[in-house]
Amino acid sequence: MDGTLKRFSLQDSVGHQITRTARILERRVEEDLRRFGLTRVGWCVLVAVAEEGKKNPSDIANFVGIDRTATSRTLRQLETDGLIMREMGRDDRRTTEVRLTELGQRQFDAALPLCRAAAEHFENKLSLAELETFKALLTKLSADEFP
Repeated sequence: MDGTLKRFSLQDSVGHQITRTARILERRVEEDLRRFGLTRVGWCVLVAVAEEGKKNPSDIANFVGIDRTATSRTLRQLETDGLIMREMGRDDRRTTEVRLTELGQRQFDAALPLCRAAAEHFENKLSLAELETFKALLTKLSADEFP
């Protein structure tokens, strides 16, 4: 190498492209969720509870991919909005269990078709083979965090 640094191109950076694409997807979903009084993170928490059966705040945090502080903040807001309830654990009273309220289930059910449509909008831009490859590559990239 001749000692000169190669110019850094933001537009060619994988991280920038992933972030940019994620923001476009998030914006679309958040516009749809706003009419239900939900944020994208709030929606992800509802999915974790309603679809994945996650009840413990740390399991929800891991599933959604956010830290405990963000999870607590989101759970507090969802509880204030009447969409979830937190109760002492049935088996271990030192734990907290999260459940959807009737309103939370109705909001989830109402928002689900819009979120599915938004996902399909972007996924339909790729062939089935491209989509499978893309998901595999994203999984590979996110497998281990930066040391």
